[in-house]
Amino acid sequence: MKLKEDLNPMLLIFFHLTIWIYTIITFLPSYFISWVSRGDRPPYGLEEERAKKVKALSVLGNPEGPYRAVGAIKRLVPSLYPGVDTLDKMFEYAATRFPYRDCLGTREVISEEDEQQSNGKMFKKVVLGEYHWLSYEEALTAASQLGSGLGSLGQRPKSNIAIFCETRAEWIIAAQACFMYNFPLATFYSTLGGPAIAHGLNETQVTHIITSRELLETRLKAILIKVPRLQHIIVVDNTPTSWPGFPRGISVRNMAAVQKLGARPENAACERKQPMASDIAVIMYTSGSTGIPKGVMISHSNLIASITGMAERIPNLCEKDTYIGYLPLAHVLELSAELLCISHGCRIGYSSPQTLADQSTKIKKGSKGDASVLQPTLMAAVPEIMDRIYKNVMTKVEEMNYVQQTLFILAYNYKLERLAKGYSTPLCDKLVFRKIRTLLGGRTRVFISGGAPLSAATQRFMNVCFCCPVGQGYGLTETCGAGTISELWDYSTGRVGGPLVCCEIKLKDWVEGGYRKTDKPHPRGEIVIGGPNVTMGYYKNEAKNQEDFFVDENGQRWFCTGDIGEFHEDGCLKIIDRKKDLVKLQAGEYVSLGKVEAVMKNCPLIDNICAYANSDETYVIGFVVPNQKQLLALADQYSIQGSWEMLCSSKAVEELVLKVITEAALAAQLERFEIPRKICLSPDPWTPETGLVTDAFKLKRKELKTHYQDDIERMYGGK
Repeated sequence: MKLKEDLNPMLLIFFHLTIWIYTIITFLPSYFISWVSRGDRPPYGLEEERAKKVKALSVLGNPEGPYRAVGAIKRLVPSLYPGVDTLDKMFEYAATRFPYRDCLGTREVISEEDEQQSNGKMFKKVVLGEYHWLSYEEALTAASQLGSGLGSLGQRPKSNIAIFCETRAEWIIAAQACFMYNFPLATFYSTLGGPAIAHGLNETQVTHIITSRELLETRLKAILIKVPRLQHIIVVDNTPTSWPGFPRGISVRNMAAVQKLGARPENAACERKQPMASDIAVIMYTSGSTGIPKGVMISHSNLIASITGMAERIPNLCEKDTYIGYLPLAHVLELSAELLCISHGCRIGYSSPQTLADQSTKIKKGSKGDASVLQPTLMAAVPEIMDRIYKNVMTKVEEMNYVQQTLFILAYNYKLERLAKGYSTPLCDKLVFRKIRTLLGGRTRVFISGGAPLSAATQRFMNVCFCCPVGQGYGLTETCGAGTISELWDYSTGRVGGPLVCCEIKLKDWVEGGYRKTDKPHPRGEIVIGGPNVTMGYYKNEAKNQEDFFVDENGQRWFCTGDIGEFHEDGCLKIIDRKKDLVKLQAGEYVSLGKVEAVMKNCPLIDNICAYANSDETYVIGFVVPNQKQLLALADQYSIQGSWEMLCSSKAVEELVLKVITEAALAAQLERFEIPRKICLSPDPWTPETGLVTDAFKLKRKELKTHYQDDIERMYGGK
């Protein structure tokens, strides 16, 4: 829906008069309360001034950089605390400072039941209770015992071990055990297919793997014959305690049993060989969006540098904060965020996308989602999840009556204007946005967005309706998730902020794409990141290492990202293109598929879209997952009847959707040649389980192309 529209003049006058009276009455108390509570944040009116300050400078004065954060011009900052240069030391440091504070929380499952949906399918619903917590001291003991137990089962320092598990407290305990005993940890997304898992396990030559009961039974068991070196499977669940039916030579144990082994005096007394900062902590296998997953070697010092850079961009981070963990821990964004929280004594409560909110798919109607119970203050999210929240709330606004809808639009636009000037809007927050804010617990003070570009509309929505800033970040697995994060008082959109204090960024000409460091008004080019957060390279892939990484004359490592950016006058970076997403059409025009998708996702009719172009053709096509509610309304408007599947395969509906999204694309100022000329509609959403998107909801273009090959031939063949 449009949030700028003609409104009744009398309502406008009444609204602004109410706000004016409230502001006059509450100005002085609000000013002083805000000044005290904000800590290192500036008082009213100064946030606008602070947001305009220079965030980064070119060290050499050249337009291409390298650019560094103003606070790190002379020297990059590689660590948080003196002498804490490995992840085991960091955990021990936190446990010493905060021994009795809550560390890791898991919600009790009270009941599970199958619920029949309107389409006849059965879906599991759960009722969950309170969170149960391990203190920092208890978590450290659990990790130490597990590490010792793994050692008693033959796991040796600097020998790889794998984890293939959903995000949960046991994942972090297992990771910390491996960090403590210098077992390099190979991580795999829980949604990876069998061949990809087998490839990674064989490449890393692991003999021990940590997994969950569900993944063992549904994915891992079927490929054991393809992983001949595997000997020990450690299951994080407590039940069952016996595991018959596995091939000879493979033993299966519960994590609790391995911890009991580790607690035995003869095992606990064994000397622990601590890692060095340069040792591999994690071999993180990517989600495979461009083919076979690659293992990225991440050292202890890489992760320490990464969380050091992130910490500087989150004001007042301390042990009073609560973080909700629900993204895949096999993704560098989630792992870095949780390690950052641990380094500051925060508590981490675990969730999943299916149980996050009261309205989430697995939460039984009438019971509470995880965010409502946990009430987190910190949250990381990928744009796909924020886009869903945005669209769901906007749909509910459209269903409001005229007065409610008008009040929402007035409050929304008024708050946008006030935020731009650095002022808060307590009356609007309390009367209009409080209910929306409670969707995620009501106490969130910082959102960190990463994994993909966040649209301007979604970012503004999160700023306004959830009453807290969104720090949009940019980083890759190869840079340990670190690169940039926008400062929280910078409400500009479309930018990802300046470089973190742990790294520096420069631009490299990409002549083929038409991007040069000499471009005006801003220098443009491929983004190259250097610093202690740049990882050790790809595991057993020297050719790719030579292509993507290099070391300069000072011994510093750099990574060539393949993303195209431009630096603004204040030192902030904007991502404008991607080399791999650029396709040259038959007539010579370059089309950025990612740019087209980002624009089209703002259309309410689209839940997801993959733009596709063949260089032998003259136009772009698209695969679209339509929003069910919007599509049904559109079909009803034109008296088109049929089931959901029939509507999605209807030529008439395709043409109607194409007309709507073409108008939206033109309004967003896409060029005619960038707009898909033909589309096909998918009745099924793309989820990590379908294999068409990664766990971070990035498109798997190769898999999508294969899946829709018949439709590609139809749309390009004119059939």
